[in-house]
Amino acid sequence: MSHIAPLMKDLALILITAGVTTILFKWLKQPVVLGYIVAGFLISPRFYLLPSVADPGNIQVWADIGIVFLLFALGLEFSFRRLMAVGGAASVATLLNMGSMIVVGYLIGQWVGWTSMESIFLGGMLSMSSTTIIIKAFNDMGLQKKKFAGIVFGMLIVEDLAAILMMVLLSTVAVSKHFAGMELIENVLRLLFFIVIWFVGGIYIVPSLLKRFRRFLDDEMLLVISVGLCLGMVLLASTAGFSAALGAFIMGSILAETIDSRRVEHLIEPLKNLFGAVFFVSVGMMLSPEVFAGQGWMILICTVAVLVGRVIFATLGVLASGEGLKVSLQSGFSLAQIGEFSFIIATLGMQLGVISSFIYPMIVTVSIITTFTTPYFIRLAGPVHAGLARVIPPGWRVLLDGYSASRGKSVNRQGDWTRVWRSMLSTILVFLLLSIAALLLSRQYVIPFIVENIPGAWGATLAAIVSLLLMAPFLAGLVLPRKKIKAEIARLWADSSFYKGLLIAVILFRVITCMTLILQVLIPLFPGAKSLLVLVAFAVMLALVFFEGFKRRPEKMEALFMENLTEKERMKESGATINRQVRSILLEKNVHAEEIDIPVDTPILGKSLAELNFKQRSGVNIISITRGARRVNIPDGNEVIYPFDKVTVVGSDEEIQQFMQMVQEHGQPTGNEVFQQISLSRYAIEKDSPLSGKSIRDLKIREKTGCLVIGVDRDGETIPELNADLALQQGDLLWLAGEKGSLAAFETNLRTTT
Repeated sequence: MSHIAPLMKDLALILITAGVTTILFKWLKQPVVLGYIVAGFLISPRFYLLPSVADPGNIQVWADIGIVFLLFALGLEFSFRRLMAVGGAASVATLLNMGSMIVVGYLIGQWVGWTSMESIFLGGMLSMSSTTIIIKAFNDMGLQKKKFAGIVFGMLIVEDLAAILMMVLLSTVAVSKHFAGMELIENVLRLLFFIVIWFVGGIYIVPSLLKRFRRFLDDEMLLVISVGLCLGMVLLASTAGFSAALGAFIMGSILAETIDSRRVEHLIEPLKNLFGAVFFVSVGMMLSPEVFAGQGWMILICTVAVLVGRVIFATLGVLASGEGLKVSLQSGFSLAQIGEFSFIIATLGMQLGVISSFIYPMIVTVSIITTFTTPYFIRLAGPVHAGLARVIPPGWRVLLDGYSASRGKSVNRQGDWTRVWRSMLSTILVFLLLSIAALLLSRQYVIPFIVENIPGAWGATLAAIVSLLLMAPFLAGLVLPRKKIKAEIARLWADSSFYKGLLIAVILFRVITCMTLILQVLIPLFPGAKSLLVLVAFAVMLALVFFEGFKRRPEKMEALFMENLTEKERMKESGATINRQVRSILLEKNVHAEEIDIPVDTPILGKSLAELNFKQRSGVNIISITRGARRVNIPDGNEVIYPFDKVTVVGSDEEIQQFMQMVQEHGQPTGNEVFQQISLSRYAIEKDSPLSGKSIRDLKIREKTGCLVIGVDRDGETIPELNADLALQQGDLLWLAGEKGSLAAFETNLRTTT
């Protein structure tokens, strides 16, 4: 190759520098992300001791791809079902924390004279925690099984979704240059409309396709298809006027609901790591010592705002969700940093041209400082709680314990009306949005194509028929009640006139909405016959209600959607030791259940449960042991622990943590271990040898000498098919495998036992 493109040179420089710096940061036990940022600064034009990137524009393209894969991987870990599982508590805490920090950032920006747009973006950047840094800190400190860690992870899930919505809204506000309330509400509704359509359509289509072609999906094909789906959704989101990051995140969350999600996540991780590294290196290239010197006071203000504000507001948010003071403080102190999403928001502001160039390196500096302080702040939560507990009046005990623990929890039977109302509301909403989506597609593509090619009344009639057939399954789902709640609806109808009135109102709403959507197709095609069109719309609706084909289709669509949505959960639940309901009951009693893999070099191997006495030593109870395809529930004291066992234990957070420490006290090799290696040796059968004329099986060479015959040469050639019944002859040359000591004593051991 006579000429190497600048992009190739730049990538080589980026990856080599990033590799060296990340090794250094690993050695220093610091986050790898910081190593990437430092690498970016080292190869930027502002650092003169090393070569610089030749074309930053090309690197920015790769960085944008990095954002796409980062958000795609985040979506794979996200899962809307996990969002529903964390419940309202994490949502309340996160929204209070994020909303307060956005206000704080906006006020700081206004106070120092920034524009309104810069102030809003600053608030967005200060409101985002770093998932990467928090997970690493918890793993390093052994806190991932603590109760507050579960709350923090739940808050991060909600925060990720809120960040995606925030990015879309910030883009909208930045482009429009003003904050019209109705326009903002319109954009939010538009965003929610597309998210629901994409998610519902994606869950309906993508898992079904993967299931149909699963026999062809080796790792290579699954990787290609996954990346193709990701980039396809990126293009779709961009066409609809949204960011590429939103499309990547949505496709990731769709694939997260499939049973192939773990495989996809594993296959995508190298791409995410590679392009993510380029993105973070590009972040480091924006660092400027001049900005540090000129904006030192602003860096200090923002750092203090993050360290103090996020601790206070996150703590108050967790308290508001019902947790006690200790757990709330631990959660708040864990969230006292900003990270990768702040960089992405800053990148968005730079690309839109609405924030000044000095803000980017300033926010990166704040992130670096708060990243270094994260472990120390997590440790600080304990002493702060101890100090506050001493000064809080005894009458405020509910503040220490949390009102969720002090109130009684009970599971009551839900009323028929509540159940019916929720089912009807979700069904109406989803099928209404799908009907609107089908209507928009018809107006955009179907109707113009038919009318242009078939002018006149015939073309308008055909366009109307095709459009209504396209919308028919969704309109039928909108106007018809589901079979599974018909019996409950009948009971409510007969119960009282109050429920009867509510049901009539719902039926009228469904009928009027269905007819309105039908008229939205007909009126633009036949503007002069509005009165007649109302009758036509009513007739079409009656056909949807009474035509069996239209009635069955929504039921099948809903059944397939729910099957795809719950398949992964059902498979996981079928293999779980404890079902979800039992776990919920245990959590209400502050008892946790964890599945823990037994390492291969733990000192508890080969010992019985009676010998180990875990209940006495750590407080946990082992309720199940899974060993390959075998499971031992409620094991007795004679059960022995083997490598690769998976044990399910129940206990408090502290007890489970102590058990894990006992299991993981294996450790690393001391350096004094001596491992014998396998060597090769040759042994010639001489004249009058006792081996001559006997088979390998009869001689029992392996049992007597600890060596293995792996080959026999006869007359200068290797016998091709060696078997244990081969009779040895004088002049044969045996090839032996074994440890050096066994090979050296081969003849002696063989003669003394022959």
